[in-house]
Amino acid sequence: MLTKRVKNMKPSATVELTAKVLDLKRQGVDVIALNVGEPDFNTPENVCRIGKKAIDEGFTKYTTVSGTVELREAICKKLLEDNKIKYSPKEIIVSTGGKQVLINAVLALCEEGDEVLLPTPCWVSYIEMIKLAGSKPVLIKTEEEDEFQLNIQKIKEAITDKTKAIIINTPNNPTGAVYTEETLRELGQLAVKHDFYIISDEIYEKLVYDGCKHISIASFSSEIKEKTIVVNGFSKAYAMTGWRLGYGAGPAEVIKGMTSLQGHMTTSANSISQMAAVEALEGPKESIDYMRTQYDKRRKYLLDRLNKMKDIRCSQARGAFYLMPNISSLFGKSYKGEIIKDSKDVANFLLDKAHIAVVPGEAFEAPENVRISYSNSLEKIKEAMDRMEKALSILK
Repeated sequence: MLTKRVKNMKPSATVELTAKVLDLKRQGVDVIALNVGEPDFNTPENVCRIGKKAIDEGFTKYTTVSGTVELREAICKKLLEDNKIKYSPKEIIVSTGGKQVLINAVLALCEEGDEVLLPTPCWVSYIEMIKLAGSKPVLIKTEEEDEFQLNIQKIKEAITDKTKAIIINTPNNPTGAVYTEETLRELGQLAVKHDFYIISDEIYEKLVYDGCKHISIASFSSEIKEKTIVVNGFSKAYAMTGWRLGYGAGPAEVIKGMTSLQGHMTTSANSISQMAAVEALEGPKESIDYMRTQYDKRRKYLLDRLNKMKDIRCSQARGAFYLMPNISSLFGKSYKGEIIKDSKDVANFLLDKAHIAVVPGEAFEAPENVRISYSNSLEKIKEAMDRMEKALSILK
């Protein structure tokens, strides 16, 4: 009954795990969720106030498909001030979350027979989006010893006459890597030389640590900008996940195509969220700084605890709110006759014995790792590490 495109699609492992954790919590199990890519902070009060004002003033109708002029102008101002890239409102699209911007871009640019380069480990949805367009994902492995930085030589070797685009994500989910200016410049030059697009997911741009700086690849030159679609949103930096709002910036022709697609799929994004988003961009920024400071404390604590555990090693991560510890030394160990064979077994063991939820690395094309999110309180993270250490000690 189902189409081939649906049958060939893998369900989102992170969404499935979140549902399982919620079910366990409903049963009264005290699960510490280190699997969720969602800030544990509330949306800033000033943003909420404007959202309420939108409702009170009756701003509850459809807007232009690509978003209100006010929001698109605010996004243009943000991109110029923060990222040193000049766009006009016609080069901006506002969508129902960053995820919709991404699928709009993939469907507008890629089709049957095209190849899309994808550095791994990667977010679970990228591969499925590429497949949905009828294109072929070409996976390019990054290495732990390089802190999961882009490998330009491997990218060069993967380019063919069928290469239509590359999807990059910096700061990165799931690794926490922040790509260097040098590698991004080289990638931009490759895109111009070989005439392919860069879909640059920058949703975690505000969450960088250790003096790192987020750099948008579109800022290097007008030629690179013309080959780039910048994707961003409000979910991570502004703790606005439930408001469902993202945006894209790119060449006017590409944005027009993305808008045409969106017009037939969802029409405009939520009007109330759009008004609140203007406040998020133009209002006080203290809440962003506070959240980033708290994430950094958690990151440092987690790195220290994980690297002190037997059979666990974790590379440095300088962005987003994820770590990707290597747990391959646990493979072959057992508990009561049950042998741990892969990252899925490790995640299930920690969920069953320690009531900690982490995501198996297989979901991100990283079979020797698990992903741990530190978008939970430091108190909960400390308890989770105590539970994890105790659980690992019973393995033989």
